[in-house]
Amino acid sequence: MSFGLYGHVPEVFSPDVSPTSILGKTKASDEGNGPPAKKGPIFYGSLEEKERERLLKGESGMLGKDAVKAAIEAGNINVTSGEVFDLEDHISERQAEVLAEFERRKRARQINVSTDDSEVKACLRALGEPITLFGEGPAERRERLRNILSVVGTDALKKTKKDDEKSKKTKEEYQQTWYHEGPNTLKTARIWIANYSLPRDWEEARLLKDIPEATRTSQKQELHKSLRSLNNFCSQIGDDRPISYCHFSPNSKLLATACWSGLCKLWSVPDCNLVHTLRGHNTNVGAIVFHPKATISLDKKDVNLASCAADGSVKLWSLESDEPVADIEGHTVRVARVAWHPSGRFLGTTCYDHSWRLWDLEAQEEILHQEGHSKGVYDIAFHVDGSLAGTGGLDAFGRVWDLRTGRCIMFLEGHLKEIYGVNFSPNGYHIATGSGDNTCKVWDLRQRRCIYTIPAHQNLVTGVRFEPNHGNFLLTGAYDNTAKVWTHPGWSPLKTLAGHEGKVMGLDISLDGQLIATCSYDRTFKLWMAE
Repeated sequence: MSFGLYGHVPEVFSPDVSPTSILGKTKASDEGNGPPAKKGPIFYGSLEEKERERLLKGESGMLGKDAVKAAIEAGNINVTSGEVFDLEDHISERQAEVLAEFERRKRARQINVSTDDSEVKACLRALGEPITLFGEGPAERRERLRNILSVVGTDALKKTKKDDEKSKKTKEEYQQTWYHEGPNTLKTARIWIANYSLPRDWEEARLLKDIPEATRTSQKQELHKSLRSLNNFCSQIGDDRPISYCHFSPNSKLLATACWSGLCKLWSVPDCNLVHTLRGHNTNVGAIVFHPKATISLDKKDVNLASCAADGSVKLWSLESDEPVADIEGHTVRVARVAWHPSGRFLGTTCYDHSWRLWDLEAQEEILHQEGHSKGVYDIAFHVDGSLAGTGGLDAFGRVWDLRTGRCIMFLEGHLKEIYGVNFSPNGYHIATGSGDNTCKVWDLRQRRCIYTIPAHQNLVTGVRFEPNHGNFLLTGAYDNTAKVWTHPGWSPLKTLAGHEGKVMGLDISLDGQLIATCSYDRTFKLWMAE
């Protein structure tokens, strides 16, 4: 029975059938019509040659290029979008980084770094790097500086030093005093001031010498006892806007106030009744001060007061008219304060153009335009004998000027913020300054240094005043809503004048020493008197 071309059913061997009969039957089957015998495997050879021939001839009559194109279209051959990763460039960048690192290390070995640890820290600070890291010793710090210099270059340190020298030079220029060439009348005025101040200085020294030390001590003790009993004697609403300044008349019978509404007012003392309203300013009035001889020997028709405002205007007033007698022109920016020379002939003004000026009212001209501050000048005060002028500026520095020679004889350096108040003591050698750093400093003109710093208030100090007769106490006012009384000398607190609901912006002491006036942002002024 046949099952296909190669398959057949094997015959079963029987013990009765001999091998010879089987072979004979097989041979007979091959010769006859019986089933064919099993054939061996057929070998067709390697397909490599045939595939090569197919590719050369092309499949279905197509050339090799057409075959490749057909394979691409069929998706059998993948072609990229054209983005190429340049391996050679990547290797070049890595090699460049390695070479740069070797060059940096080579430069680092050639850089000389100081072995002084303090100099190393200074260099790191100059480069803007931390001067020390956690767990870092001097050797590691020195190596870190060397590595930094190998990256930024040694020129960076030189440039930093040049910048420091330049800033230092600029600071020195700020402290440099500039002198303007004055008119011919300036020399005459200096000689006049010298002739005026020297006799007064000698007279004050003689009077002080005539008073025994025991008498002066007992007078101070009595005064300090009375100051401890200071109380609010009178409180008056002075305007619809804050009151920026107050000043007693020389006879202690009038009080002048300056307001942010542009009005200046005169009040009777001690009953605080309104006497005059001076109208002339159109903006915030910074200060108003009495002439040293007003209400004593000066005629009411003459100039008795001077005031200044934020628009740069300075006006002179009499006691008879509500309108200004004259205007002083020449300021283009804010005028913060005005002050009379003790002689009454000269008027000093401080300006926000970094200068202060001295006006001769008899000659009716500006005789001195003095610079010296790097920011606006805020306050000015004159020595009791008229020989010196002290100025305080928004640059946190003060200066003392000799009006007889024009030179700056003392530089007041020590405050951390702006100076808002300056005042000379009647003893002639102490000067007090109040600042935005909440302190009041006392300077000695003889020692040319600060002798005491009073931690006076909890906010910026707006004004300082010595008792005008003998300087036995010092008064300070501040933005913490209080004014305080301090002993002189000793600088111990005697009394805190609390009662204002706003910042204390101005203060003054009457010439007879009996009254203290304070004015405030709360639109009121108060009089304080001992019980």
